[in-house]
Amino acid sequence: MNILVTGGAGFIGSHVVDAYLSEGHHVVVVDNLSTGKKEHLNPRALFFHKDINDSDLEEIFSRYRFQIVNHHAAQIDVRKSVADPVLDARINVLGSLRILENCRKYNVEKLVFASSGGVIYGECSKKPPTEKSGIAPYSPYGVAKRTMELYLYSYSKICGLKFTALRYGNVYGPRQDPLGEAGVVAIFSGRMLKNQKVEIYGDGEQLRDYVYVGDVVKANILCLTKGHNEIFNIGTGNPASVNDIFHMLARLASYNQKPEYCPPRPGELLRSSLNAKKAERKLGWKAEVNLEKGLKETLAFFKTQQ
Repeated sequence: MNILVTGGAGFIGSHVVDAYLSEGHHVVVVDNLSTGKKEHLNPRALFFHKDINDSDLEEIFSRYRFQIVNHHAAQIDVRKSVADPVLDARINVLGSLRILENCRKYNVEKLVFASSGGVIYGECSKKPPTEKSGIAPYSPYGVAKRTMELYLYSYSKICGLKFTALRYGNVYGPRQDPLGEAGVVAIFSGRMLKNQKVEIYGDGEQLRDYVYVGDVVKANILCLTKGHNEIFNIGTGNPASVNDIFHMLARLASYNQKPEYCPPRPGELLRSSLNAKKAERKLGWKAEVNLEKGLKETLAFFKTQQ
């Protein structure tokens, strides 16, 4: 297949590019490198240093006639979306609409969209939400992700563009960006390896559904041919606390300092988890990498970056 990956130099996107290339696909990457990194770019992919809001983005669609667009380019910082919701919407809504319009104009068969289960459901109960659960995003970032899901549904009805939206849990792993939803893993790893003080906001009992990037990549492969016009939660259903992450990483890194507890961040969710049974039924996907193994792989990567 001929595939465009937006944000293909970023944390998750670069892993997706690697996997698509390994599967034998031809891959073009568009990334403005605002958070993506050149060293994450696979040299076998054709790279364009470009923003999704650039007016000449259409030239790439016209030239390469993609069958699939995998859309990972985004403003990924939830806190920044709260501080500047207009900027967040300009990138995550208007930029994404520009992608959709090019898909429509150049007859792209399907768009795979990186949505967010980590913020889209709002505060979760002890029972992990399914895709049919209520939507209650706290942040403009979550609002933008849900907005684009609705646009995808509209485009599927109006012009026949297939889509799959993947609502990720808190993705972590090698190449992780500290700004993302699971940024705590990258931040803790970096500071522990330098034997620096680690800060925890609030009491550390905030629960998140941490899902390993390698498992997320498998979902991006499966939905090339499955799950048309569907939304899927991509998570483990087994949330872990920030304190759990701290203690597991501290043991793996032989880090002996205690954390410094700081005042909680306003509006931070206390519990977020996902029911991914639908993905298991319809995509044949389930999380396979447990948290300890995933953290070990992540820590090993950050050791190479020291």
